[in-house]
Amino acid sequence: MKTPNKKSALSEIHGVEQPETLSSVVAHQIQQFRRKQPSAEELIAGILKGDKTALSRAITLVESTNPEHLAKANEVIKGCLPHANNSVRIGITGVPGVGKSTFIEAFGKYLTSIGKKVAVLAVDPSSSISHGSILGDKTRMEELVKDENAYIRPSASGDTLGGVARKTRETIILCEACGFDTIIIETVGVGQSETAVHSMVDFFLLLKISGAGDELQGIKRGIMEMADTIVINKADGDNVAKAKLAKTEFNRALHLFPAKSSGWIPKVTTCSAYEKTGIDAIWEIISEYFELVKSNHYFEEKRQNQNQFWMMETINEQLKSHFYNHPNIMQLLEENKIAVQNNEISPFAAAMHLLEQYFNK
Repeated sequence: MKTPNKKSALSEIHGVEQPETLSSVVAHQIQQFRRKQPSAEELIAGILKGDKTALSRAITLVESTNPEHLAKANEVIKGCLPHANNSVRIGITGVPGVGKSTFIEAFGKYLTSIGKKVAVLAVDPSSSISHGSILGDKTRMEELVKDENAYIRPSASGDTLGGVARKTRETIILCEACGFDTIIIETVGVGQSETAVHSMVDFFLLLKISGAGDELQGIKRGIMEMADTIVINKADGDNVAKAKLAKTEFNRALHLFPAKSSGWIPKVTTCSAYEKTGIDAIWEIISEYFELVKSNHYFEEKRQNQNQFWMMETINEQLKSHFYNHPNIMQLLEENKIAVQNNEISPFAAAMHLLEQYFNK
C-alpha cells in the first residue's frame, strides 16, 4: 500500500503578509518636505520659537562650504544676532580617554535638572587621510540626547586647529537665539592648540585623570594657563585616593602661573562622571566664577575682545578661501607646485609670485 506524501517539518507555511509600515503617500510627503529648502525668514522664525529642526537646518547651512549658501547663512545669523549673547559659554577639553562625553552627559543632565537649557557642540576629529569623522557623540550621550531641554550637535573639526569646527562661533549664536542658556563646547583634545576654543568661551574647563603616570607630565603650560578650573574625572572605586593626590599636585602647579587678568584664581576639584558625584560642586565653581567676572566687568570686556578676534579670523578665512578658489590662481598654483617639486623655483619665490598675480588681478 502506497503511503501518502507527508510534508516535511521544515516546510514553510505561508503566513500573513505584514502591511506596509509607511504608505507611498506619506513617503512622498516626507520626500517633498526634505527637498523643500526653507527661506532665511522661515529658519529665523523657527529658531526663535525654539524649533530644534530649524536650528539644525540653519547650522547645516552655516557649515556648508557651498558659496551659494553663504549669503543665506549670513542672513540667518544677522536675524538671530539680536537674540543672542544671553548664555554662558563653557569650553571643555582633555586628552582622549579622559571621559569627556560621559562627563558632559552627567554635567548636562544635572544642568537640565536645575532648569537650564543646554546645547552641546561636540567637535569630532577629522581624519587627515580620509577627511572623514565618526560623529559619535550622540551615541555616547544616550540620556542627554533624549532630554527635551538639551541639544547635541556633533561637527567635524576639518582642518581647523584647536579642535573647533570652522563655524562653531556662528553656531553658538544660533543656539543662543533658540533659547539655550548654557552652551558647552567639547574640543577634540588631541594635543592641538586650544586657543581657538578659549577665544569663544567664557569659562575654560580642563578634564584630567589620575593614575596615568606623573600627573604633570605632558601637560602643556599654555593649556594650564588657560584653564579656569581643572576637574579630575574618574574619582571612583580604587582611584579616589589617587585623584585626591592629583588634586594636590595640580593645585601646587597652578600657583606657579601668573595671576589671571579676570582676577579669578583657578581651582581644582574631583568628580566621577560615571557615578555622577561631584558634578554639583563643579557648577558651584562655575557660578562663583561668573559672579566674579560680571561684578568686575571682565565678562563684557572679554566678550568684546572675542568679537574683534572673530572679525579678524573671518577676514583671514575669506581671504584664504577667495585666493585658493580664484580661477587664475588655481591654474598657476598647480604649475608652481610642480616647479617647486622639481627645484626650479624656491617655495618662497613661488609664493610671492602667486600673491603678486592675485593682487594684480
